[in-house]
Amino acid sequence: MHRPNALPPLACGLALVLLLPGCSVRSLAVNKIGDALAETGQNFASDEDPELVGDAIPFGLKTMEGLLESSPKHEGLLLAASSGFVQYAYGWVQMEADFVEASDLSRATELRERARKLFLRARGYGLRGLEVDFPGLGEALARDPKAALARTKKEHVPLLYWTAMGWAGAMALKVNDSDLSADQPIVEALARRALELEPCWSLGSIHEFFVSWEAGRSSIGGSVDRARDHYEKALACAQGRRAFPYLTYAESVSVAKQDKAQFQEMLEKALAIDVSRPDDQRLANLLAQKRARWQLGRLDELFVE
Repeated sequence: MHRPNALPPLACGLALVLLLPGCSVRSLAVNKIGDALAETGQNFASDEDPELVGDAIPFGLKTMEGLLESSPKHEGLLLAASSGFVQYAYGWVQMEADFVEASDLSRATELRERARKLFLRARGYGLRGLEVDFPGLGEALARDPKAALARTKKEHVPLLYWTAMGWAGAMALKVNDSDLSADQPIVEALARRALELEPCWSLGSIHEFFVSWEAGRSSIGGSVDRARDHYEKALACAQGRRAFPYLTYAESVSVAKQDKAQFQEMLEKALAIDVSRPDDQRLANLLAQKRARWQLGRLDELFVE
């Protein structure tokens, strides 16, 4: 029977939870739904339709935020919210801004500001997740980032990584924000601690971050040589399963060196990654390949003959 106003199953579950009597019963139910929702990222990761996933993500993120109001220290939800907001901000909002900039600068500017706010929201949830085990961490990071993170363990690597990504993403979209720029040592400390604890986490994603971090800061202490080293380590960790190491190196290093041939070679390697298998890298690789095709169409903009 057609029910035009029917809620999706998860929304129905949430609505029923809100009607449950008793704080303890309601809290238990919220945590159960939170546990289930925190695991949905794996289903998205193997999807072959980025547009479909992009349409679905906002509902999931808002549902997580609703559940976090009832269970504010649910680590799984805080991690899922942090990673979800970072991935949505980059893969669907910031990327769209880049794609439309040539034809609609005003729209691109609006999208980048929206992406910046989403990155900051991701940072907030990541910090909250870390503070479940380390109360007061946010203030401690401002005083001495390295010392503040010394007690973190391997189990904290995902939160360390996504918190750093949210922070760095917001920073990159507003380079003239002095408050955010002053936080660069915190971002680097978060990512370096994650790298120290688990170098090949998520098939080398932390090394990928340091490719762009080192190359983009070559005038203030970064190093193209270190970027290359992280690229090679990212490839070793990825074992041929990720397109992003090639894309990141092309955008961060090849453009800066004005090495057009290398740029094209890297992007062709990204496009050669097999996306036919429904594994947990499929969606990320499809997004990377979409961007790689766009970049190949911009050679005249990026390189001076």
